[in-house]
This record gives sequence, structure tokens and C-alpha cells, in this order.
Amino acid sequence: MQIQPYLFFEGRCEEAAEFYRHALGAEVMALMRFKDSPEPHQPGMCAAGSEDKVMPMSFRIGDTTVMASDGRCEGRPSFEGFSLSLTMPGEAEAERLFGALANGGQVQMPLGETFFSPLFGMVADRFGVSWMVYVAP
Repeated sequence: MQIQPYLFFEGRCEEAAEFYRHALGAEVMALMRFKDSPEPHQPGMCAAGSEDKVMPMSFRIGDTTVMASDGRCEGRPSFEGFSLSLTMPGEAEAERLFGALANGGQVQMPLGETFFSPLFGMVADRFGVSWMVYVAP
């Protein structure tokens, strides 16, 4: 069994993938546009004029595959009630990636020492995705 996060960027999926490529070294594994679907779309599946938007995409960050889509292309992504946890082996790399994710985003908890980690912090990136950056003790 495997669990994979599936993120809906509501029209900004390719932009997000490019951001994660630069910030985290993500690599796009697969991408299909709505116009390339072998079957007709269900009513309401994508907004008119969104044929070039991403239907499904997968990209890898480290050992993890993340699924993503432009969803209904409504322009209002909502990432609430979860965070993606990024576990790093060292503090320098954690600081670098935290800074990259914070670029255009919002720091929710600055990186600092905690009882469970020598360095831990929380940030919402420019798309609103919440990340917890953690250095394993």
C-alpha cells in the first residue's frame, strides 16, 4: 500500500511544478493536459478555455511522488488541514530549502531548535501549501 499527496492548484499547476523544481529539485514524471484526455470530460470537470491546463501530473521530490492537477481551474486553491513534512539530514540543507519555500510565501514558525529536532520550522509556500521542515535528531 502507498499513500501519495494529491494537490489541486486550480490553474497554477505548471507554475507550482516549476517552483518546486527550483526550490526542492522536483522532477516532473508525467503530465497530461485536459485536451489530451482519451475520453470526453464530465460536465464541470474543467472550466471553459482550460483545455491546456494540467489534468494529472506527477512529480518526484526526493523519494516521494506527489500527484497534482489544475482541478477545475477556478483560481482558488485551498490547502487547509494538512502539511507536507520535509525531513532533512542536516541543518544547512534544511535552512536552504526552508528559505526557498518561504520565497513568496509566509513563514508560520521560523526555523529553530525544539525538544524533538535540532531545527524545525513551518512555512506556507506561495501557493498556500503548508510545509514542515524538520531535521532528524
